[in-house]
Amino acid sequence: MTLERKVAQVFKLTDENWMKHANPWSVWTRYSVLPLIVLAFWSRVWIGWWCLIPGILSLLWVFLNPIFFSRPASTRNWASKAVLGERVYLNRDQVPIPKIHQSPIFPLLNIVSFIGLLVAVWATVTHSIWGAVLGVSLAYMGKSWYLDRMVWLYELMKDEHPDYRKWDF
Repeated sequence: MTLERKVAQVFKLTDENWMKHANPWSVWTRYSVLPLIVLAFWSRVWIGWWCLIPGILSLLWVFLNPIFFSRPASTRNWASKAVLGERVYLNRDQVPIPKIHQSPIFPLLNIVSFIGLLVAVWATVTHSIWGAVLGVSLAYMGKSWYLDRMVWLYELMKDEHPDYRKWDF
Protein backbone atom coordinates (compact mmCIF):
# COMPACT_ATOMS: atom_id res chain seq x y z
CA MET A 1 0.00 0.00 0.00
CA THR A 2 1.40 3.38 -1.00
CA LEU A 3 1.79 6.21 1.49
CA GLU A 4 -0.61 8.26 -0.63
CA ARG A 5 -3.26 5.55 -0.34
CA LYS A 6 -2.93 5.66 3.46
CA VAL A 7 -3.35 9.45 3.42
CA ALA A 8 -6.42 9.07 1.18
CA GLN A 9 -7.91 6.69 3.74
CA VAL A 10 -7.39 9.25 6.52
CA PHE A 11 -9.33 11.78 4.42
CA LYS A 12 -12.04 9.17 3.66
CA LEU A 13 -11.48 9.47 -0.08
CA THR A 14 -13.87 6.89 -1.50
CA ASP A 15 -14.49 6.79 -5.26
CA GLU A 16 -17.33 9.31 -4.83
CA ASN A 17 -15.29 11.57 -2.54
CA TRP A 18 -12.36 11.54 -4.97
CA MET A 19 -14.71 12.88 -7.63
CA LYS A 20 -15.98 15.57 -5.25
CA HIS A 21 -12.38 16.50 -4.49
CA ALA A 22 -11.76 16.76 -8.25
CA ASN A 23 -14.16 19.71 -8.33
CA PRO A 24 -12.00 22.77 -9.15
CA TRP A 25 -13.63 24.65 -6.26
CA SER A 26 -12.27 22.01 -3.89
CA VAL A 27 -8.76 22.35 -5.28
CA TRP A 28 -8.64 26.14 -5.36
CA THR A 29 -10.24 26.66 -1.94
CA ARG A 30 -7.70 24.31 -0.36
CA TYR A 31 -5.08 26.90 -1.27
CA SER A 32 -6.67 29.09 1.41
CA VAL A 33 -5.83 26.70 4.24
CA LEU A 34 -2.18 27.46 5.02
CA PRO A 35 -2.52 31.27 4.98
CA LEU A 36 -5.65 30.99 7.16
CA ILE A 37 -3.85 28.77 9.67
CA VAL A 38 -0.85 31.11 9.76
CA LEU A 39 -3.13 34.13 10.22
CA ALA A 40 -5.20 32.37 12.89
CA PHE A 41 -2.21 31.49 15.04
CA TRP A 42 -0.49 34.79 14.29
CA SER A 43 -3.54 36.51 15.78
CA ARG A 44 -2.75 35.07 19.21
CA VAL A 45 -1.03 38.39 19.94
CA TRP A 46 -4.33 40.26 19.51
CA ILE A 47 -6.96 37.76 20.63
CA GLY A 48 -5.05 35.36 22.86
CA TRP A 49 -6.39 31.83 23.17
CA TRP A 50 -9.37 32.76 21.01
CA CYS A 51 -6.98 32.22 18.08
CA LEU A 52 -7.66 28.50 18.52
CA ILE A 53 -11.18 28.89 17.12
CA PRO A 54 -10.17 30.08 13.62
CA GLY A 55 -7.12 27.79 13.79
CA ILE A 56 -9.22 24.71 14.50
CA LEU A 57 -11.82 25.74 11.91
CA SER A 58 -9.04 26.06 9.31
CA LEU A 59 -7.67 22.63 10.21
CA LEU A 60 -11.18 21.19 10.06
CA TRP A 61 -11.52 22.64 6.56
CA VAL A 62 -8.54 20.50 5.49
CA PHE A 63 -10.58 17.38 6.24
CA LEU A 64 -14.01 18.60 5.12
CA ASN A 65 -12.92 20.23 1.88
CA PRO A 66 -12.50 17.04 -0.19
CA ILE A 67 -16.10 16.00 0.50
CA PHE A 68 -17.78 19.41 0.75
CA PHE A 69 -18.20 20.03 -2.98
CA SER A 70 -20.24 18.15 -5.57
CA ARG A 71 -18.80 16.19 -8.49
CA PRO A 72 -17.41 18.54 -11.14
CA ALA A 73 -19.44 19.19 -14.28
CA SER A 74 -16.28 18.33 -16.21
CA THR A 75 -12.84 16.99 -15.34
CA ARG A 76 -11.22 18.64 -18.35
CA ASN A 77 -9.48 21.37 -16.38
CA TRP A 78 -6.13 21.70 -14.65
CA ALA A 79 -7.43 21.38 -11.08
CA SER A 80 -9.50 18.25 -11.73
CA LYS A 81 -6.68 16.63 -13.67
CA ALA A 82 -4.28 17.36 -10.80
CA VAL A 83 -6.52 15.48 -8.34
CA LEU A 84 -7.07 12.61 -10.77
CA GLY A 85 -3.32 12.46 -11.37
CA GLU A 86 -2.83 12.10 -7.61
CA ARG A 87 -5.25 9.22 -7.73
CA VAL A 88 -3.31 7.59 -10.60
CA TYR A 89 -0.07 8.10 -8.66
CA LEU A 90 -1.37 6.50 -5.48
CA ASN A 91 -2.54 3.55 -7.58
CA ARG A 92 0.94 2.98 -9.04
CA ASP A 93 1.35 -0.21 -7.00
CA GLN A 94 -1.55 -1.73 -9.00
CA VAL A 95 -1.29 0.02 -12.38
CA PRO A 96 2.31 0.81 -13.37
CA ILE A 97 3.05 4.40 -14.32
CA PRO A 98 5.47 5.49 -17.10
CA LYS A 99 9.19 5.38 -16.27
CA ILE A 100 9.48 9.16 -16.58
CA HIS A 101 7.17 9.48 -13.56
CA GLN A 102 9.08 6.95 -11.46
CA SER A 103 11.76 9.52 -10.70
CA PRO A 104 12.33 11.03 -7.24
CA ILE A 105 10.82 14.37 -8.31
CA PHE A 106 7.48 13.73 -6.56
CA PRO A 107 8.99 13.03 -3.13
CA LEU A 108 11.40 15.96 -3.62
CA LEU A 109 8.53 18.35 -4.37
CA ASN A 110 6.71 17.10 -1.29
CA ILE A 111 9.88 17.74 0.74
CA VAL A 112 10.03 21.30 -0.65
CA SER A 113 6.40 21.79 0.41
CA PHE A 114 7.11 20.36 3.85
CA ILE A 115 10.14 22.63 4.33
CA GLY A 116 7.91 25.57 3.39
CA LEU A 117 5.38 24.42 5.97
CA LEU A 118 8.10 24.22 8.64
CA VAL A 119 9.31 27.73 7.76
CA ALA A 120 5.71 29.01 7.96
CA VAL A 121 5.27 27.39 11.39
CA TRP A 122 8.58 28.85 12.61
CA ALA A 123 7.59 32.27 11.26
CA THR A 124 4.22 32.08 12.97
CA VAL A 125 5.83 31.23 16.30
CA THR A 126 8.44 34.01 15.98
CA HIS A 127 6.16 36.55 14.26
CA SER A 128 8.39 36.89 11.22
CA ILE A 129 6.24 38.31 8.43
CA TRP A 130 8.90 37.63 5.79
CA GLY A 131 9.38 34.13 7.11
CA ALA A 132 5.63 33.53 6.85
CA VAL A 133 5.55 34.84 3.29
CA LEU A 134 8.59 32.74 2.37
CA GLY A 135 7.23 29.61 4.06
CA VAL A 136 3.77 29.81 2.51
CA SER A 137 5.29 30.65 -0.90
CA LEU A 138 7.73 27.74 -0.71
CA ALA A 139 5.00 25.34 0.40
CA TYR A 140 2.73 26.42 -2.44
CA MET A 141 5.51 26.42 -5.02
CA GLY A 142 6.33 22.80 -4.18
CA LYS A 143 2.67 21.77 -4.04
CA SER A 144 1.73 23.57 -7.26
CA TRP A 145 4.66 22.06 -9.15
CA TYR A 146 3.72 18.65 -7.75
CA LEU A 147 0.11 19.11 -8.88
CA ASP A 148 1.29 20.19 -12.32
CA ARG A 149 3.28 16.95 -12.61
CA MET A 150 0.10 15.08 -11.56
CA VAL A 151 -1.73 16.70 -14.49
CA TRP A 152 0.99 15.43 -16.81
CA LEU A 153 0.76 11.93 -15.30
CA TYR A 154 -3.02 11.89 -15.64
CA GLU A 155 -2.81 13.02 -19.28
CA LEU A 156 -0.43 10.15 -20.02
CA MET A 157 -2.50 7.55 -18.16
CA LYS A 158 -6.15 8.51 -18.72
CA ASP A 159 -6.54 6.13 -21.67
CA GLU A 160 -4.45 3.31 -20.17
CA HIS A 161 -6.98 1.85 -17.73
CA PRO A 162 -10.80 1.47 -17.86
CA ASP A 163 -11.28 3.26 -14.52
CA TYR A 164 -9.13 6.18 -15.63
CA ARG A 165 -11.10 6.51 -18.88
CA LYS A 166 -14.32 6.93 -16.86
CA TRP A 167 -12.84 9.92 -15.07
CA ASP A 168 -12.51 11.93 -18.29
CA PHE A 169 -15.77 13.80 -18.87
